[in-house]
Amino acid sequence: MKQTKRILKIIFILASIGSLYFVPWVLVKAWIMPLPNTVEEQLQDTIANGFDGIIVYVDKGGKPPEYYTAGWHDRKNKIPAKPNALFEIASISKLYNALAIAKLVHAKRLSLDKTLAEYFPELATRIEHADKITLRMMVQHRSGIPNFTDYPNFWVNPPKTTEATLKLALDLPAKFEPGTDYEYSNTNYLLISQLIDKTVGYSHDQYIKEAILTPLGLTNTYASLSEVNIADVMSGYYVGYDEDLKTNDFGMLATAEDVGKFIRALNDGSAFAPGEQEIYSAIYEYEHTGLIPGYQSFAKYYKDADMVVVQFNNTTNFNGYDWNLAEINLSRVVKIVRKSI
Repeated sequence: MKQTKRILKIIFILASIGSLYFVPWVLVKAWIMPLPNTVEEQLQDTIANGFDGIIVYVDKGGKPPEYYTAGWHDRKNKIPAKPNALFEIASISKLYNALAIAKLVHAKRLSLDKTLAEYFPELATRIEHADKITLRMMVQHRSGIPNFTDYPNFWVNPPKTTEATLKLALDLPAKFEPGTDYEYSNTNYLLISQLIDKTVGYSHDQYIKEAILTPLGLTNTYASLSEVNIADVMSGYYVGYDEDLKTNDFGMLATAEDVGKFIRALNDGSAFAPGEQEIYSAIYEYEHTGLIPGYQSFAKYYKDADMVVVQFNNTTNFNGYDWNLAEINLSRVVKIVRKSI
């Protein structure tokens, strides 16, 4: 029996070593390096792996927030990373839209069970199964509607208007029967933003500001680049491309602190009026990530420690390992912070 166990242990070790052959060593190294004593040291280690700039915001419940930076806010002009820089938060914005939907459902201005065809009759023949896809399915990415960002070379030359963007997902076969599977699709949330516009009679951005941002005191969250001073926006870089990407307007911008405050409000319930949280909890999540060319973002809540951590990285490479490296950095930052709790 002991001999069998020894043999099995040797086989397991050899299999593990063999599997490492297929894992990029930059990831292995980032993971197994001794954990530094400070967040600042950890961020410098990550910058050394090819990132231009990093911002980390930490909110440990009941304690003053902490801010950490490394690298560049603007690489060309040698401006160091700023903790209060604006950042393009990409898909983290879906949390705000989902909350807006929960508020409108609670106010009985929308129904989660009404269909896409009912809300958008003009799309009934342009989106397969529009008569079966409910608002609930769109919020939860269970609609089967194709994702417009999957369109070939979408990020090389993105459409200039919402209408042109939506057109990329029309008249295509569904990914699956509505409600039978899950597949992340940005088209769901483009339609959701249009539905908010139609429901309130004005811009969904303005509604989010009135219903969410202003009540929570989030004064450093914006709908688009047109609302901000471009110098306040952290530069964004794509590996192998020299141009600064911060002039590309991909939607919401915010400081790490504002995103952190929002994640805190979602998780402690202060983002909700009575009755809204039950609706929100049934349809969407309480943390998110974001990724567009030049910008990676993580907004996480750790319930066991009552801790919010927001991490912004301004270097991307869709064909590389930067996302994995950013995740490793975040996990190591959290381990370091936990030691001080």
